[in-house]
Amino acid sequence: MSIENRIEATAKNIEGKLQEVVGEITGNPSDKAEGKAKQAEAQVIHTTENIKDEIKKVVE
Repeated sequence: MSIENRIEATAKNIEGKLQEVVGEITGNPSDKAEGKAKQAEAQVIHTTENIKDEIKKVVE
């Protein structure tokens, strides 16, 4: 499950970066903000997965 979550987070991060750039180019602050929010959500997913990995190492 960890790999799937990481792939989803990476895709969301890329989507967010693209949306942020489009927002900057078009001057749309809403798109820019939504893009940044998606990037933040992706970071939370990656951090969660990193924590899970560390817990697994300790348990093993």
